Amino acid sequence: MTESPDRVQEVDTPTVSAEVLELLAGFSEADSPERALELLRRVLQMMGIESAVFLSAIKDDASRTSIRSLLACDPRWTVEYSQVDWYDHDPWLRHAMESQTPIRGTELQIRPSERAFIETASTIGFASSLVVPAPTSFGSARFGVLVLGSSDASYFDCNGSPLVSIAARALAMEIHEWLLRTVRDDLLEVSGLTPVEIDLLRHEAAGHTSKMIAAEANVKPPTVDGWFQRVNAKLNAPDRRTAMRIARLYGLI
Repeated sequence: MTESPDRVQEVDTPTVSAEVLELLAGFSEADSPERALELLRRVLQMMGIESAVFLSAIKDDASRTSIRSLLACDPRWTVEYSQVDWYDHDPWLRHAMESQTPIRGTELQIRPSERAFIETASTIGFASSLVVPAPTSFGSARFGVLVLGSSDASYFDCNGSPLVSIAARALAMEIHEWLLRTVRDDLLEVSGLTPVEIDLLRHEAAGHTSKMIAAEANVKPPTVDGWFQRVNAKLNAPDRRTAMRIARLYGLI
């Protein structure tokens, strides 16, 4: 799910107002990507921010990562990011995996493999940037990052108001919560998990054995094992422990 609108209106100085905080509260009720994007653009306009990218990553296992985004920037960003496959060379995401602290783009320690990313980003609205992690209790298994940008290379270095950083943190967390809800709903729709099967995963999370679950359900343990096999298949998981971990990562339990 990626939305790429026209660049938002550029204003001289980033600011924070009561109206901005009221808009942030609206993300909890956003019922579509279009509504969330509208809220993001209005917040940016009120703060005087030119561009924004939000990326959310969920690592199901060592080989499978799901990336979701909400973009209010030059449409070329989506093309560049996907064509070059920048996920493994994205210093913004790397910072979000390693830290919970917002940082100006000029303060990032850029690796050689990340220089092309930074050079390209600077030409499409992120010559100056503020990188804002959106951490979760899952660490590097589930995290997000909001990046605010300007085509003015000194913009955030000259306009470093603490209120802007605080508001950006709040914005990052609100967008992340909204995106996680959409990811959860998408998984429910695709997998077809039933409330009973989700409750079964809660038993696994609590450490209950098949024998314990069977006693509560008044069935035999092999029956419970069969239930878990169906759940594993729906979540494309090799075992019930992995299925439970996926359910947790995606907010099902």
